[in-house]
Amino acid sequence: MLRFVALAIAAVFLTVISQLGGIALLIAACFRRKFLTFLVVYSMLSISAVWVAPMFGRVALSCTSSGPLQMRSVLFCALNRQYVVPELQAVLTDFAEQMDADFAGTETHVLDANFPFFTGFPLLPHLSHDDGEKVDLAFYYQGNDQYLPGVTRSPLGYFAFEDGPTDCPDNRLTLRWDMPWLQRVWPDYQPDHRRMTAALRLLTQDDRVGKLFIEPHLRTRFGVSSDKIRFQGCRAARHDDHIHVQL
Repeated sequence: MLRFVALAIAAVFLTVISQLGGIALLIAACFRRKFLTFLVVYSMLSISAVWVAPMFGRVALSCTSSGPLQMRSVLFCALNRQYVVPELQAVLTDFAEQMDADFAGTETHVLDANFPFFTGFPLLPHLSHDDGEKVDLAFYYQGNDQYLPGVTRSPLGYFAFEDGPTDCPDNRLTLRWDMPWLQRVWPDYQPDHRRMTAALRLLTQDDRVGKLFIEPHLRTRFGVSSDKIRFQGCRAARHDDHIHVQL
């Protein structure tokens, strides 16, 4: 009984973080070499998803690209979190190429996007990445007043917050994690002001983009004003470590 409960919990967890991991685990449970079988089945499912996802209206962002648009970490791809609708793929491609044209050598890094299948299937811990129309972009950073291509303060691009004023109360029942203990670990890089300002302007001027989420103090800091730039609310995750973009 305990083994069954443990298997069920593990399957739910893997489904929550990767959508396909739970299926792979349940299949692997029927075989003697469970771990090896899980790796093989999960890899096959994830690779197949690249070709099957277009039937569900989604496409995979490239996990091997070395051009202006790149996935920030192989982990996002390993967990099947790199899927978007074709229109959003076009927005990201155009945006990254324009940033590179305006600032030669600029790399735009994608963080979490969406799972390959089923509108409404949540991509936790995000509250809205469930339809292929949302994506998170890493900040552009500089050190010693020099742009740092391909570099973010944290390995995944998340959880390296920029300090600034907020009206949000200190509430434990929220996804707005401050993680003060973790901030001391990250290098002392700063957002590249020129690139961040240009990025926000380009995205707000794109008619295909409906909303951007970023903390109000950063909108003020970068001097970009637009009705498309919104505050995500105090119960959602902080958005002073990435830009949320949606159609």
